Amino acid sequence: MRMDYLEALRYLSERSGYDRGFVANPFEREGIGLERTAWILRAVGNPERRYPSVHIAGTKGKGSTAACLASVLAAAGYRVGLYTSPHLHTFRERIQIAGRPIDPELFADLTAELATANAALLAERPDWGEATAFELATALALLAFARAAVDVAVVEVGLGGRLDATNVLLPEVAAITSISYDHTQILGNTLAEIAREKAGIIKPGRPVVSAPQPSEAEAVIARLAVERGAALLRGGRDWTVEGIPARFSFRGPGGGLRNLRLALRGAHQVENAGVALAVVQLLRERGLSIPEAAVRSGLAEVWWPGRLEVLRERPLVVVDGAHNVDSAERLAQALRAEFTWRRLVVILGIARDKDIPGIVRALAPLADEVIAVASHSPRAAAPERILAAVGEVMPNIPAHATGSVAAALHAARGRAQPDDLILLTGSLYAVAEARETLGLALADPQERALLFG
Repeated sequence: MRMDYLEALRYLSERSGYDRGFVANPFEREGIGLERTAWILRAVGNPERRYPSVHIAGTKGKGSTAACLASVLAAAGYRVGLYTSPHLHTFRERIQIAGRPIDPELFADLTAELATANAALLAERPDWGEATAFELATALALLAFARAAVDVAVVEVGLGGRLDATNVLLPEVAAITSISYDHTQILGNTLAEIAREKAGIIKPGRPVVSAPQPSEAEAVIARLAVERGAALLRGGRDWTVEGIPARFSFRGPGGGLRNLRLALRGAHQVENAGVALAVVQLLRERGLSIPEAAVRSGLAEVWWPGRLEVLRERPLVVVDGAHNVDSAERLAQALRAEFTWRRLVVILGIARDKDIPGIVRALAPLADEVIAVASHSPRAAAPERILAAVGEVMPNIPAHATGSVAAALHAARGRAQPDDLILLTGSLYAVAEARETLGLALADPQERALLFG
């Protein structure tokens, strides 16, 4: 079987799950998705065993942590595979090799190879059904890394951890970033339940790093680490960070570093960098050479678009992918710390399965105006739902809806003064459209139509 890139995308799109978000609900027929992923990988020679890996779970910050770690490892001279989700402008961004999205031709060739394996899976185990889009994309990433002979892979969990397709890995080190409430309809309604799913990536005898956690989540992580004989480095106890991105320090079991600089904005990103630095210490213990100079340059040069990113000056246009209450609260804190403004216009595009009132409560009190939008994502909430939440939280604030992210940006910029700030947030899908509207990236309309209809 041969495919071109768009045919490969169509093959994946036809098998998408979780409301066409590609990350299928792993609790449907509990564990079957993980079994399917492992079967597919066996069929193509278990490529995930050919290189060391780091596996990262968490509610927020896991993508930024993965980006920090990949940047440090690349600065140390390693050829790095990076698997994250979702993407901003092209699906290929999810699978990066040596800092570049996977080549379209390689993507298509490997998808065709996996399609053959998927057909064999269905023939042998019809009771399991076919692999989903996310399961296939995960297998594709792990296979692509092997074919590209990466030295190390950094892999972000899609949803949860315990049953996520990425949990086929036996990583050198696991990491769990900050845990809060998200995907509660799937992962559970308490922090302990959510932590149990995230901590499911802990493997027997393999060390794990945890960000500082609420006590309820920390207790679960600590218990599972003990049960599995996994050494645990806890943030706030075994390692600490202090400072702001422009200048911060780190201290862990292997020593400390001072006067570090992080290219990402927001004090919360210092914690994510701390998780990455604790992982670096453990990777050194497991044989990887990562000089201090690589740590410093990797953090100073890391690029992770869509996270408190300034797109334009005068007026300031800032985008951030905050998509749950805790992330929105951290965003509000970061705005106060990083910027000043005369008026703040908040453009909100939120997925319909998120806590819309909670996100609005975190951000609306800062705003002088709110514009509600729906991104191109099929999971986007109707703007009217966002406006209703704004009306409950801040009934006197000007609030209205526009037909698109582009229209909202055009309207806000047209009315803004040079010292105003326009913030677009609520989802990475909305952020992607903002970056494209302002000419910072191009989206392939054929690809977008295939992925989102």
